[in-house]
Amino acid sequence: MDIRQLEYFVAVAEQESFTKAAANVHLSQPALSKIVKNLEEELKVELFDRSTRKLKLTDAGEIVYQEALKLTASLTDLTLRLDNLMNSPTGTIRIGIPPLIGTLFFPSIARSFHNQYPKISLELVEFGAKKLVEFVEEEKVDIAIIVLPVNNPKFEIYPFIQEEFAFFCAKTHKFANRTSLSLKELSEEKFILFSKQFTLHDRIIWECVNAGFTPSVPYESSQWDLISELVAEEFGIAILPQSIYSKMNHDKITMVPLVNPTPLWELGFAVKKNSYISFANRKLIDFLVSYSEDHKLIKKNQPT
Repeated sequence: MDIRQLEYFVAVAEQESFTKAAANVHLSQPALSKIVKNLEEELKVELFDRSTRKLKLTDAGEIVYQEALKLTASLTDLTLRLDNLMNSPTGTIRIGIPPLIGTLFFPSIARSFHNQYPKISLELVEFGAKKLVEFVEEEKVDIAIIVLPVNNPKFEIYPFIQEEFAFFCAKTHKFANRTSLSLKELSEEKFILFSKQFTLHDRIIWECVNAGFTPSVPYESSQWDLISELVAEEFGIAILPQSIYSKMNHDKITMVPLVNPTPLWELGFAVKKNSYISFANRKLIDFLVSYSEDHKLIKKNQPT
């Protein structure tokens, strides 16, 4: 017995005629009669009294009819609910974001996503990108924005943002009026870095070593705004993504592009491979891919 058999049986019961029911369900009358006969044989009861001109349900047929109505209604409700889930998903997504991303990009991303999917809630988990990599692997978050590259075969990674690093210093600094700088020129500077649990900490040190020197690091912080204040008060300089300049005090801090080479800050969002992706999560993944493309967050042919 399957749901289709029951639907055909209900059609015959309501029309009280195989001929009329066959026309409604777009089957030939013999085919419909055979389906009902097979159902009767399977249930080992007669469903219709065929001795009269109009088909009438037997006592057993009446029971099957009432239950068939419940089953077909339940299936219709199930189909509607699944369709609603796919097209208007609900739920909560645990998304890991580094603090800098929360400051620079996330408010506008969250607003746009909420406008499209108001029934989906975002639970923010704020940690440095290093920790978020662990959280993705341990499935403590559903998705995380992380600093690239990350070579983890367990992850599905989608590039999201790419921009240039720049030199930040106080307006009184000797390099404040330069139009560009190379990292090699910064070997005598005091660097203010993000704390060691942040990927940017190791990345800036690596860039300096690659330029031929080990940076002097008198201060570290987990807060970008404290780093900004330390730079403004001439405690040192910072190498940060260019977009952070929009959040700084322009009366006290200036930004100078880095060249030869220009280091790139590349971010992606990661999900764990082979883990279940809910409809809500899939909507967020598709949204982030489109958001990056629409806002041109990945620059093409960047100098290196």
